[in-house]
Amino acid sequence: MTKTLFSIALWALFGGLCGSWLGAVTGWAVFSLGLVIMILISGVQLSRVAHWVKDVNRPPPASVGPWDEVLAPIYRTLRKNRKELARLRAGVDGIMRAAEALPDGAITLNAQMELTWCNQIASEHIGLDPKADRHHSIFNIFRVPEFARYARQGSWPAPVLVHTHTKGQARSLLVQMTRYGLGEFLIITRDVTQVEKLETMRKDFVANVSHELRTPLTVLSGFLETLHETPPDALTEEQRSHYLSLMREQAQRLKATVADLLILSALESTPHANGKPVTLATLIHDIMEQAGSISAGEHEFQIDVDENLDVIGVESELRSAVSNLITNAVHYTPSEGSIKVIWQRHADGSASFSVQDSGIGIASQDIPRLTERFYRADRGRSRATGGTGLGLAITRHVALRHNAELCIESRLGAGSCFTLKFPASRVLSRDGATS
Repeated sequence: MTKTLFSIALWALFGGLCGSWLGAVTGWAVFSLGLVIMILISGVQLSRVAHWVKDVNRPPPASVGPWDEVLAPIYRTLRKNRKELARLRAGVDGIMRAAEALPDGAITLNAQMELTWCNQIASEHIGLDPKADRHHSIFNIFRVPEFARYARQGSWPAPVLVHTHTKGQARSLLVQMTRYGLGEFLIITRDVTQVEKLETMRKDFVANVSHELRTPLTVLSGFLETLHETPPDALTEEQRSHYLSLMREQAQRLKATVADLLILSALESTPHANGKPVTLATLIHDIMEQAGSISAGEHEFQIDVDENLDVIGVESELRSAVSNLITNAVHYTPSEGSIKVIWQRHADGSASFSVQDSGIGIASQDIPRLTERFYRADRGRSRATGGTGLGLAITRHVALRHNAELCIESRLGAGSCFTLKFPASRVLSRDGATS
């Protein structure tokens, strides 16, 4: 404004000078021309300002007369606000990325308990669609009675355990709800499916161990009580010998169970060892001699073993795994059945140890659970053979510690094939070169 007034004053002065020299009419003409020029210049400047207003993110036009004093502070304020907005947006983006990276699900609801946002984990846990389900009631989306009762409470001091079935997958979720902001709600979901499975396995394991130990202890206790309370001359030597034999059998069963439990505990608690080259062929031949004694000539054995093929590992662990597979084949194969043991190398450098038998076989529904502790497909037959129910669990752990895979193929009444597949990195030829 000051510049404008100064410009008008200059034109008035110049017009006055011209009027004093050339006459009043000339002076007013010069002054009027000056005002017209100023109006034209102001129109051009105003046009440039109007063009800038359409995109205020650009720097304002330079030299727009009196508008310079107006546009400069506006542009500085806009630029400051843009920087602040960018900083806030970056902060919000960081918070959202952190929320997406949470190992737990996070869901926000408005005051009407309608979905406003959820992270990817929550979407997987509950089956939410962040776009399609937005502004829909959580009770219409998450239709679980336990959650509905929980969410309608006035307060939520503790989480609730709910079971869901999303996309064909059963889950156990720990759901915690709380208030935040102005009447809004936050839901945290945690997948405890594996924890619940482990807890179930632990309970089953304790129950199974108790049962496995209680049975022989009860038998031993009963016989000892009988022998203690019965007069020496009341039992024949044959009866006494029979009782002692049964007690010895139960004691051996207890010993075997405890020994397998100790092996299993050691495998689970000790770190994996790279080991050293183990001549598996020699180990197989030693165990086959023991299997022959157990079989007592009732089975036909076939052996196909690569004598020059070794495994990098722990010999005691490998012996336990190989022994379990071979002795199982003997126990579960009827008389005059055949058992074939194979140790061979494959074209890709890997190797496999297989035990094939013509035994009773295993039902398809039992195969996935065979490596569970104390699981028996045929409990009566397992007890009759003296099995502890831990052999395949031990074998699976040995396989894992040697980067190997335990594969089971079987059909009820048509025999079984148990295979340990070792990767090429664990296999050596006799000259020490990697296969």
